[in-house]
Amino acid sequence: MWKDWIRPFVRPLPQWSTVAVAPPQQVVTATLRWDGHSADVTADHTVASLVPLVIATSLDAGPRPVLEYRNNTTGTLLGVLHLAQMASVASETTAITLYHVAAGGHRCLGWPLRSWNAWLQNRLMRKNRAPHHFAPEPAAVQQLMIAYLCPRPVVLVSVDAPGHQNIFPMDLIGPLERSGLFSLALRSTSASVSVMREVRRVALSGIPAPMKAVVYKLAEHHKHPLQDWNALPFPARPSREFGIPAVAAALRIQELSIVHSQDVGSHTLFLGRIVSDEKLAEGTQLHHTAGFHQAYRRRHGIPLAEV
Repeated sequence: MWKDWIRPFVRPLPQWSTVAVAPPQQVVTATLRWDGHSADVTADHTVASLVPLVIATSLDAGPRPVLEYRNNTTGTLLGVLHLAQMASVASETTAITLYHVAAGGHRCLGWPLRSWNAWLQNRLMRKNRAPHHFAPEPAAVQQLMIAYLCPRPVVLVSVDAPGHQNIFPMDLIGPLERSGLFSLALRSTSASVSVMREVRRVALSGIPAPMKAVVYKLAEHHKHPLQDWNALPFPARPSREFGIPAVAAALRIQELSIVHSQDVGSHTLFLGRIVSDEKLAEGTQLHHTAGFHQAYRRRHGIPLAEV
């Protein structure tokens, strides 16, 4: 119908698509390029901060590398982030390099729809921004969406300490493969930051895609800790080594021993090592990707399953 044809020109695409993907995602490859060199960083880069937008990786790729995202099947370039080196984070015998995102662009939509959609999205973000409310600038959100061309898995993070228990969803997570470390970037105002720094251990539950609604409801615990593990809307089970309550229906439960934490912009970057890894079930995990990425895949007849 003509309404379906005209809709993209009068209404922006959703910024994010919630999708079901079998982990680890293999639909998009991330490649870091610098000074004639290149390296696959699909499993070796994560978001370390939103304000400013910062990428962490195990590689020192010089002062101004480029991060490319390509369709894993066809090799088609989907998007690019131009990075500027900030600093290194030293942890034990390993250094993690931080990069500020200086610029970026994507090719998931054709011209002029690409620019028009960004303008519509940016206008909506500015219109809905509450005074004094934490939010990245629209340009940074556009760059963040490019980083989400690699679908990002959603986990529930469990924290358990005397006088404090909590469980909340996160997707600013992931392995920094070459270093052997795993990172979590948690907003520094979140209720469990100080406790995580003290107890230095958490459990991560990989969430089946059908649990989307209950997982999103637990986002309130970023502000307010859980009062009682028995109040959870699903059965819990203790993690293998630490005995931290985790999701019984999880696809996977990983225990993380935190070896370093550091403020990076708006977030606290936690670096840890996987102490145990229980793969409990096969299935698709809840992931987030950019709305324009899903639009691209839908246009080519290969959409990810939406939740």
